[in-house]
Formats: sequence, structure tokens, C-alpha cells
Amino acid sequence: MAQAQITLRKDDKFRTKIQSRHHVYYADEPEDAGGDDTAATPMEMAMGSLGACIAVTVKMYADRKGWPLEGIEVSLDSQRFNAKDYDAYEGDAQFIHEIRKAIKFHGDLSEEQLERLYDIAGKCPVHRLIVNPVFFVEKALEEES
Repeated sequence: MAQAQITLRKDDKFRTKIQSRHHVYYADEPEDAGGDDTAATPMEMAMGSLGACIAVTVKMYADRKGWPLEGIEVSLDSQRFNAKDYDAYEGDAQFIHEIRKAIKFHGDLSEEQLERLYDIAGKCPVHRLIVNPVFFVEKALEEES
């Protein structure tokens, strides 16, 4: 199970400390949004997480198959739209997000292997988290003494 502890203190503006297992990293907002621009934004981190998951999932698959995958480049960006202005959407949501993904595989790979790797890229756990229904179970954390 993935787990993270997130901390934001009053004097931090928007700089947020994130701890996952024994790793510590930070998120922030750009100066024009009121932050100090000391780290990636949460949305940039989400795109980075998706890209990293795609790359790792594809590499694991290619390694298992013994395919000559020498490298992977993933480029992602997202944009939010008013749902009523997005022709491809039919539903009740107020907003939708479009994620644009471009992937380049390096190595002496056949067309069949490339096609399969593109398919596998869409099956990474973070991609599945984004596209499948998600339910939040919320509770208040106990205040430390």
C-alpha cells in the first residue's frame, strides 16, 4: 500500500514536506501563485509520478521479455477544461482534465514490440489510479501534544 505523510506549517507559505517511507521531498507553488518556487507543484509531481510509473512499468516488462529497450522518454502535460466546453465529454462533472502523453522508446525494437510497449505504458498502476473510479475515505488526524 502506498503511504505518504504530508506536513504544511503556518510559516511555510505553500512549501509542503512529503515523507514516504524514509524518503523526504517537497512541493511548492510558483512565486506568481504565492509560493516560493522551491520545488515542483503538486500537479507537476502528479505528472512526474505518472511518467515515472510508465517508464518503470515498461522497463520491467521489456526486461522480463528480454527485449533490447535501451531507454524511455515520457513527456506529459495536463490541461483543465470546463466540461461543457469539451466536445468529447458527456457527463455531469464541472471540469475535465486532458492529459497529453508522448513516449519515445530507444533500442532495436520491432514494430510489434513497440506496439506492445505502448499498450503496456497505459497499464501502469498510476495510470490505472487516474482512469478508474477512486473513493476517498476521510478521517481527521489526531493532533499531536
